[in-house]
Amino acid sequence: MKNQMECEERLKKSGLKTTKSRKAILDILIRSNQPMAVEQIFLLLKENQININLSTVYRTLESLENKDLVTKISLMDDDRMLFEYNQLGHRHYLVCVTCKKIITVQNCPLGSYERVLENETRFNIIGHKLYLYGYCENCQRSNDGI
Repeated sequence: MKNQMECEERLKKSGLKTTKSRKAILDILIRSNQPMAVEQIFLLLKENQININLSTVYRTLESLENKDLVTKISLMDDDRMLFEYNQLGHRHYLVCVTCKKIITVQNCPLGSYERVLENETRFNIIGHKLYLYGYCENCQRSNDGI
């Protein structure tokens, strides 16, 4: 219930209409512990008996991204775009280059480094993204330590 209330509130503040499909897509992304591909979102909508076209999911995600309600992520060597609920903060990720598993890094390791860079370069840093690529534990085991 909290997710639904949060979805409606964020949609209203953004100026977008509160539609069933927008609320459902935001709810899926809020519940997800990692970014999701459009196709994954579409399949979950279908499982939840939400009748929606794939093209509508794409358009809805685009409008939600334009209003900063969701964040679009593009990963190295992956043509898919991934989306996540914008929690008004930022996240960092470990990405397996073999199986494409994504693990969220819980703490931001760059806060103090940003301040050092700002002092050294006189550059006003307003944000950052960090994706670390490698091999997850399962892929390491299955490929003899890579």
